[in-house]
Order: sequence, then C-alpha cells, then structure tokens
Amino acid sequence: MNAVPETLLIVWATPLYVLVIGAEILLSHWQHRNLYSWRGVFQNLYLTLLNGSLDLLLRGLYVGLLVWVYQRRLGQLTNPWAYWTALLLLEDFVFYWLHRFDHFCRVLWAVHVTHHSSEEFNLTTGFRSSVFQPVYRFLYFIPLALLGFRPEDILVMYSATQIWGILVHTQYVGKLGFLEWFLVTPSHHRVHHASNLQYLDRNMGMFLIVWDRLFGTFAEEDPAEPVRYGLTTNITDHSPVNLVFHEWKKLADDLRKPGPLTQKLKYLFAPPGWSHDGSSLTAAQMRQQQALVDSQ
Repeated sequence: MNAVPETLLIVWATPLYVLVIGAEILLSHWQHRNLYSWRGVFQNLYLTLLNGSLDLLLRGLYVGLLVWVYQRRLGQLTNPWAYWTALLLLEDFVFYWLHRFDHFCRVLWAVHVTHHSSEEFNLTTGFRSSVFQPVYRFLYFIPLALLGFRPEDILVMYSATQIWGILVHTQYVGKLGFLEWFLVTPSHHRVHHASNLQYLDRNMGMFLIVWDRLFGTFAEEDPAEPVRYGLTTNITDHSPVNLVFHEWKKLADDLRKPGPLTQKLKYLFAPPGWSHDGSSLTAAQMRQQQALVDSQ
C-alpha cells in the first residue's frame, strides 16, 4: 500500500469542493434558505489563505523536526494494513486532543475562535481556518513520528481526514443512522459549531466521534434545541484584522487587570470565560449555574 502524495490529495479534493459548494449555494438560493453571504464566503477564503500561507512558511521547520524524531523512532509497523489503520486511529486521536485543548485553553482559543466566529454554517465554513494553528499543530504529530510513522504519511493522513472534516460543515445532511455511532457526521458537527449552552465545547473529533463518546465531550443534536451558530457573544466588527485578533485583544485586556501572576496565568491557560471576579463564566460554570436554576 503506497502513500498518496499530499499534493495529489489536494488536486483531487479541489474539484470535489467546487462541485459540492456550488451545489449547496444553488440549493440555498433556490430554497431561499440564505445559508451563504458574500461577506462570509470572502472571510472564509481570506482566513484559509492566511492559514495556508503560514503553514507553507513553517513547513520546512516542522517537517525537519518530524524527520529528526522519526529517525529516532521506537519501532515501526511493517504490515501496511496495520500501519495505515493505526495511523488513521492515532492521527485522529491526537487531533481530538489538539482540538480539545483549543477549546479549553484561553490562549489557544484565541487562535481557534476565528473558525467559530461565523453565524453562518455552510461548506465554506470548513475553510474558515485558525490562522496561527500551524505554529503549534505539528507538536501533536511528534508522538506519531516517534512511534514510527513517516512524516509524509502523517501529513497525508491529516489532509485526508481534513477533507471529511470540511465536508461535514453542512445543514443539508440529516442524521446518518448507524454511522452516527462512530463517525463525525454533519449532525455532530452542527452541534460543535453551536453557541447554545448545552452544545458548547462538544464533539471535538475530526473523523471519528468515538473519542468524544469515550472522554465525555459528546452531545447529540436535539430537534427541540435548534442550533444557533456563532459565539456566545458574536463579533460586530468584521474587519480583516479584527477577525483574527479580536480574542487576543480581550485577552490582553484581561492580562492588564491588577492581580498576582497566578491570576494572569489562569487568564492565559484556563478555559475561555474564566475570570478572577466572576464577571464572566466558563461553559462548565454556566452549566452548573443552569443546573442549580433547573433544580429549584
């Protein structure tokens, strides 16, 4: 079983993206669903171009590091089917934790929030990239190289699962029966992009939903609780700079508040919403508060 070059995956996927996005735009227009806006599409394109440019700029550095680690690998699977199956499972597993930390660490959320700041949810939302994620994403791939997976194969597998991760950004596909139990489906990912309290910080997987089921971050899409897309407090300034840096500005304001070093470290590394004085709450704190109200 030979590795498919990452560039060939991109070449193959591009016409697929054009086809399905074009079809979704036409359906949305004909059915008057207004799932797309020009502003949203251009924002998504702008953010993916920034992300891709930074990734290309840093690629030589992080691939070199992965090669260095791979040369010191602990071992390697020789059976090609076992090799690629293990790589799929482990790459998806490390992505789950990358994505989970993006949601539960404030400084990483400042990077990732751009992907969630749109109040629209359509196939182009999959391209609404976290601009600075290439700066640290490769760190999660180091254990894979150490376990004996070739760096080029790691990148191919990430790109392959990312194709699926883009295609689940749609409102046109309902629940998919038994596939809902182990795959990330459009229904699961709609939940992930919701700002409803019961859906916050749920369904972190890229390809497999089993990690969310195992580690307590799974939530089912509930017809009685329609999804509201975007942030708990949506941005009003959609300028190119603010799209990328609005959460960094809020973080800087919080770091300037008087207090000890431990307070500043919590503003950096505690979950989004943490505050020293209770003026804002994390998703977990809001759920606890709501549970108390519901129990009365």
